[in-house]
Order: sequence, then C-alpha cells, then structure tokens
Amino acid sequence: MKKYFQFEELGTNYRREIIGGVTTFLAMAYILAVNPEMLSSTGMDKGAVFVATAVAAIIGSLIMGILAKYPIALAPGMGLNAFFAFTVVAAYGIPWQTGLTGVFFSGIIFIILSLTGIRETIINAIPVQLKYAVSAGIGLFITFVGLKGAGIIVADEATLITLGNFTQGSTLLAVAGIVIAVILMVRKVPGAIFITIILSTIIGMLTGVIEVPKAIVSSIPSLAPTFGVALDPILNDFSSLLNLKFLIVVLTFLFVDFFDTAGTLMAVADKAGLVKNNKLPRAGRALMSDALGTTIGSVLGTSTTTAYVESTAGVAAGARSGFAAVVTAILFGISLFFFPLLDVITSAVTAPALVIVGILMVSSLKLIEWDKFEIAVPAFLTMIMMPLGYSIASGIAVGFIFYPITMLLAGRRKEVHWIMYLLFFVFIAYFIWVR
Repeated sequence: MKKYFQFEELGTNYRREIIGGVTTFLAMAYILAVNPEMLSSTGMDKGAVFVATAVAAIIGSLIMGILAKYPIALAPGMGLNAFFAFTVVAAYGIPWQTGLTGVFFSGIIFIILSLTGIRETIINAIPVQLKYAVSAGIGLFITFVGLKGAGIIVADEATLITLGNFTQGSTLLAVAGIVIAVILMVRKVPGAIFITIILSTIIGMLTGVIEVPKAIVSSIPSLAPTFGVALDPILNDFSSLLNLKFLIVVLTFLFVDFFDTAGTLMAVADKAGLVKNNKLPRAGRALMSDALGTTIGSVLGTSTTTAYVESTAGVAAGARSGFAAVVTAILFGISLFFFPLLDVITSAVTAPALVIVGILMVSSLKLIEWDKFEIAVPAFLTMIMMPLGYSIASGIAVGFIFYPITMLLAGRRKEVHWIMYLLFFVFIAYFIWVR
C-alpha cells in the first residue's frame, strides 16, 4: 500500500493521509445536505438524490485516489447543481430526467476529450480571463440562490428584488447560520461549512424552525427513483434530444465541469507540491477520473460530479497521496446511513454554505485584467448576467458573444482562437432559438 501510493517519495505516512482525508470530508460534507435539497426542488426524490450524491462521491474519489493517485476528492459540484435545477429544469422547462441525460452526454464527451489531445486545444482556446469570470459569476449565482431560498431576498413588484421579512424564523435561522459560517471561516476552523450546517440545524430544532428527526441512523434510502433514468430518453425517445436547447445544456455542463476541474486540479496539486515544471503529472488520469465520475453519477441520479477545491483543506492537514481520497470515499460511504439527520435540513440551513462557497468563487475576480476594456466588458457581462438572468448558460453566452467583438475592435483579432468565433455563432443561435 505504501509503495503503491508512493508514501516515501512524497514524504507522507498513514497518519497524515488519514487526517488529510478526514479533513477533506469535513470540508465538503455539506454537499450531502445541499445537493438533495437543491435537486429535490425539480421533483426528484430527495432520498434517492442523497444516495446518488454519496455514491457518486465514493466512486469519483476512489477513481481519483487509486487511478490518478491525487489527494483530491470528488462529488456533485456546486454551481452545476444550481444550473441543473434552476436553469435546465425551471427556466428551460426540460424534465429532470432529460437533464440527467444531458449530464450523461457531457460525461461521455469529457471521456472522449480525456482520451485525446483535444482537451488541450479547448483549454487553450478559451481565454483565461473568461474562465475567471465564469467562476466568479457562478459564485454570485449560487449566492443569489442561497439568499433567495432562505427568504433573505424576495421578489418585489417595484424593484424586482428586496430584503425579506426578518421576523420569520427560517430567515433569522439563515442569517444566524451565515454569521456562524463567517466566524468559523475567519478563524480558519477546518470543516467550517459542515460545522455551520450542523450548528444551524441544532439551533433550528431548539427553536422549532426545523423538525426533530425521528431517528439518527436508518437503512439506506432507495436509489430506484433516479437510477438509470438518464438512459431512458436515449433508449426510448432519442428524437427529443435533437434540438439546440439540449445541445446548449450539454455544452454548458461540459464547459463548466471541464475548466472547473482543470483549475481545481492545478490549485490542489500546486498546494501539495505535486506540480512539476508547471505541468501536472498524470493529468490525463485525473481528468478521466472526473469524466467517469460525472458519467456514473448521472446514471445514479445526480448532477455533474467534479473535483472539489475543498481538497486543499486536506492537503493543508498533510495529505499528499491518493490514499487521502480513498479515506474521504470511505467516510462518504459511512454517511449513507445518516439520511434521517440530513432529511430535516431546509434551504435556511444550506443558505450559509451557498453564500460562503460563492464568496470563495468570486475571489477569481482579482485575476481579471480590468484595466483593459476589451477584456473587462465580456468578463463583467459574463459575471453579472448569471445572477441577473438567473442562468449560468446565459452569462456564458453573453460573455462569449462580446469577447470576439471587443477583441476585434481593439485590434487583437489574432489573439482570438477560431473556436471562440465558432462559439460566437452558437450562442447567437442560442438567444434566437432557445432564449
């Protein structure tokens, strides 16, 4: 075991890897509560989504740990689950079953790209400034979703949105949770988001805002309501998938997952000291782990599975090898028996997690060249149109339309890859026939 995971070469041991794996789990365990809560709003069975979330995290983390040998855990990604629930299903009117098919196709394409050199071409084609803007925009979007779900902001006829009613118990609970989360994050407490969810749930129970669970552990909920549903349209009604709207859904899932994974891999590996000559060893295996996790996760019944930047918490605690990811996977397996505790969690409890993750994602704004207007325009529009348009896809589309235009006007047309010109026309068609 030590030899396979290269303990001696990496200067690590079982104790450091186990502590690192546990720390990573605590840092990302909030997804067990947030993902079922978010996806169940589409009509999906909450218990089945909980199991799909945990099992996807188990499989993805095991593949990453054993195949790619990186201390990086995987689970259904934040932002992509919001896109699934609030854009694909709520805004586009696509059934959640077909949405899962879109995730499945994006996973298959990701696998193909990971087996070829095409992935490098695509990564190089998308300007890094727009990648930062997409990340920041998703951060704003999921924060908006969290605040809206908690009742902290509500609809208003005169101003579109306004502050909610702070005399409501659920809203006050969300505010208390955000305060707790901020305190824990500032104090750099490991697993701050997960601890916030636990403390908020306890406060909610004590104040009567949340129901007290009837049990702590139970048998694992059935996966039947979601298992294999992603394959139904392919086998029974493939013609329903032959439209531009479905293509945009697949491309958006693929795009966000592709670059989110690449960025996370580099960030975590760099913190662990695993990057060699500005290159990531076994990068193909790492990307393949993500692609397989997404494909398998869609069949189980959850949105896109991706690498978690929270893995940096485990690295900071000492993790250096894939054994830490295996430890995290084992803990996700144990969590399957604690569904009764998570079943009572509401949007008021998960709101702080969305806000904190949003803050962390928006930090990429500092890397954008705001002093260059031809960059600032598409970057800003990409970012701002996600929450205002209540759609990650719309934000990406607007930014990718304006980028070639502003670069041409600035006399920098040679810096624009031909793929960006192709995407320009794709997204123009998106607004004409889809939006």
